Order: sequence, then C-alpha cells, then structure tokens
Amino acid sequence: MSDRYGAAGVRLDVAEEAKRRIGALVATTRTPLALGKIGAFGGMVRVPAGFEKPVLVLSTDGVGTKVLVAAQAGIHDTVGEDLVNHCVNDILVHGATPVAFLDYIAAGVLDPAVAAALVEGIARGCRSHGMTLAGGETAQLPDLYTAGHYDLAGTIVGVVDEAKALHGDHVAPGDVLIGYASNGLHTNGYTLARRIVFDELRLGVDDPFPETTHTVAQVLLAVHRSYAQAVMPVITRLHALAHITGGGIPGNLVRVLPEGARALVESGGWEWPPLFRVLMQAGKVSLAEMRDVFNLGIGMIAVAARGDVESVVAAAARAGIPAWVIGEIRPGPAGVQFSQR
Repeated sequence: MSDRYGAAGVRLDVAEEAKRRIGALVATTRTPLALGKIGAFGGMVRVPAGFEKPVLVLSTDGVGTKVLVAAQAGIHDTVGEDLVNHCVNDILVHGATPVAFLDYIAAGVLDPAVAAALVEGIARGCRSHGMTLAGGETAQLPDLYTAGHYDLAGTIVGVVDEAKALHGDHVAPGDVLIGYASNGLHTNGYTLARRIVFDELRLGVDDPFPETTHTVAQVLLAVHRSYAQAVMPVITRLHALAHITGGGIPGNLVRVLPEGARALVESGGWEWPPLFRVLMQAGKVSLAEMRDVFNLGIGMIAVAARGDVESVVAAAARAGIPAWVIGEIRPGPAGVQFSQR
C-alpha cells in the first residue's frame, strides 16, 4: 500500500511518536485546576477560587529567530522555557496569575526528540509557575519549513480580579521607575544580533563570547527571565508594569503611561551587560537603534510611588533579581525620554 502523504513529506508515524513523548511531559504539569484528558481536542482548566470578579487575561507570542540559534547549537529545551516565561511576563504586567498554557510547534520534518526537548522546556516553565500545559499543536509543514527548522509559539491564560488589574491609569508624576535586570537578549533582537555575531564577528556557537566567560551559545540562549516571583509579592504596591520586549524601553514603557505622565529614564541608572556593548561596537549600531531593538539589561520596569520603592526592590532581591531605580515620572505628554548618557 502506497504512502502518498509520507512521500509528500508528512510522516504520521513520526507525529505519533512525538505526541507520545509530549503527552508524558504534559502530564507533569497537571494541577488541581486541570480537567479532561490529555490529548483531547480542547484543554480545560477551572478558574481558581478566591477571585471576587475574575477576569481572564490572555496573550500569544513566540520566541522569534532565537530558534535558529537553538537549532544551530542543537539545544532546544531552553527556547521552550523562554516561551513560557515571556508569556508569563506579558500577563504579569496586568497583575494576572498564570493558569494554563498552549503551545504550537511547526516544523518541516518533525523530529520526535527535538519536539520532546521543546516541550520539556515548556513543561519546566509551566511547573515553575504552577500552571497547566493544557494542550497544543505539532504541525508538519514540509513545503513551508526546510529540514532542521521549526517555529515555536504559545498562548497563555491568566486570571486577575477586575478591581485589582493593572492598566497604568494610576501612574502619576512623582512616581519612580524601577528596572529589573534582564538575563541577556531574552527573546528579542535576534535578527540583528545573529547577523552581528555570526556574520560580522564570524563566531561559532562554541566560540567564547567577547568580554564574557561564556560561549556564544550560552550567551545567546540564556533563558528569558520570569519576573513573577519578584513582582507578585508586591503587586498591590505597583501602579504599572512594562515588559521590555521588542521595541525596547521606549516602545514598551510608553504603553502603560496615561496622558499627563512622561517617563524620564536615567541613562546611567544601570550598567549595560557586556553583551550589549559588544553588539553595539561590533555592529556599529547607533545608541538610538540599540534602545529601540534591545532591552539593554532591563527586562521589566515597575512604576511605583516613591514610598514603596524600598519594598519593591527588596522583593526583587529575595527573588534573586537585581533591581534599580532608573528614573521617574514627570508631568508632560505621554512618552519616554532618556537623560544624557
């Protein structure tokens, strides 16, 4: 009997093996909120108790071309954890608790070992946040992706009390900006970073990364940091949070500023990690473009009243994340301004 589908590039037996491995990993994330069977057409989770007027907070994202570095290095579990942490941070800015996650893996030819490694990282991220991996999709698309390449995306579901959700409307002149240290590039700016590192510096994934004690793979695949443990203990003290992703500080901080509130960021409020200095110098990237593309060592910014700064910074320290006062809110049209470096 002929296998026309297999001849066209889609192996159903390979897909079944991938699903078997993934199912075992999904089982490790089941929480008391989980309902239904693993592998069902839809994933089900209960809304947690204790919310007076629960609101679901949802976000979908990917890890961009960081997957190309993962494929080049043959290390696939870290981008799975990147994906979860990125999405957790996106709903964290609204004060939401993560409840469930869905993943999407698309490849030209599905490799069960690679798929399992990706989901291993996703499951690890879910477990660390007490969140159920409620389902997902693995797609074989040989006409869309070349062999060895894949894409990775995910959707998160969180919940917050409507009265406690953060929107940025409480931000006011006199508030202070608190920057939380990033763990490298996180999941943004990789198209430019890869070009500088691999094409201009001509480095390989196993080569030492300049000005560091790590390899290129270790620096570029450093896991996107989650800020949940640093932020949630003091969430009621915060007026706003901004996750610093694509668009950098100016493109993301402005999203939580109401009219009449302008953010002044102190350029010398923190020291850039060596990674960003290397990229700027080797790539001859302007300061303005560096600010627009990369997080420059700040992965999250909290806006809080001056009297709450000490407790916010202390909570970050307990979570093992450095945090610094990096500016303030002043009167003026909504926007972000940098002091002279």
